[in-house]
Amino acid sequence: MSLTKREQSRIERTLAATLTDACEAAKAEIVGFEWLTHDVDYQRFPASLRVIWVFASQAEQDAAIAKGQERLMQELTAAALQAADIALENPAVQVRLDNEQQCLRVDGGNWQQRLTRQRSSKH
Repeated sequence: MSLTKREQSRIERTLAATLTDACEAAKAEIVGFEWLTHDVDYQRFPASLRVIWVFASQAEQDAAIAKGQERLMQELTAAALQAADIALENPAVQVRLDNEQQCLRVDGGNWQQRLTRQRSSKH
């Protein structure tokens, strides 16, 4: 089923609002976490939805993983989206971690380029 531009805009606003809530909740609990973003292909929504939690450095990302906080990020994401009636099909795949350090090193700090490249490499 193809979504209209109006439906896509409504979903985009919902995603931004609910994910902002999850982001703010996580900032107090997860050391090194800075912000999150999402990427989606509306022709394959919600299966194509990816939520990317961004840390300042690889070391901070690794520390969060070592402390088991990746699971917390998956749970926060799923709960926020569930409140908006959006279900993740596979949170372990759709919720990803990344960091500013790697983006700067590999993609010159260009997050849009990084997300596009990562999406392309998955197909």
